[in-house]
Amino acid sequence: MAKIEVILTHNIVGLGGESDNVRVAAGYARNYLFPQRLAVPVTSANKRQLESLKQKRAEREAHEFNTMSELAKGISKLICVVKVKAGDDGKLFGSVTAGMIADELKHQFDIALDKKKIHLEHAFRALGEYEVELHLHAEVKSTLKVRVESLTPIAAPVETAADAKAEKPHTEKRGKRHEPESAQPAEDKPKAAKDGKPAKAAKPEKKPKAE
Repeated sequence: MAKIEVILTHNIVGLGGESDNVRVAAGYARNYLFPQRLAVPVTSANKRQLESLKQKRAEREAHEFNTMSELAKGISKLICVVKVKAGDDGKLFGSVTAGMIADELKHQFDIALDKKKIHLEHAFRALGEYEVELHLHAEVKSTLKVRVESLTPIAAPVETAADAKAEKPHTEKRGKRHEPESAQPAEDKPKAAKDGKPAKAAKPEKKPKAE
């Protein structure tokens, strides 16, 4: 397929920026780039536009840098919630992708971010909170907190009889309660033995003789 040289007048992702001289398929240039005014043929007259195109490119890149720098500051304070199907053990039925995070950023915070700027070191396969690296610009990086939650509440573990018994507080056993002996009159109690000998019983009082 024949190729021709063109001068880009706009930034085209994957191809180049303003003022770049690139080779593309002739049909692609004729049918798309030229009609959309995204490029012009390489001619002496068009080469005179290079300085103005370079200035336009510098202004665009400066604006993008400032915009992404501000976004990096704000997005690092956000928590993006992604809800997925998960089992009772907290494991996901599938995994969280960069596209899902980009969709939730748009839905929750109205932030349009290309999923290619979201870099996942590994797939998220369990519920929890993660930090995701964002490559917002060639010179700007940031992190985003992502909380993965279940679409349905996780069932609480059922408490068994053994668990309930184990959790029951141990109460201290009390000693037997002794009932106090009934008080006896002091005179009815036998006198204590003296020197280990049993005490003698008290003699009954003699009755006075009748006159």
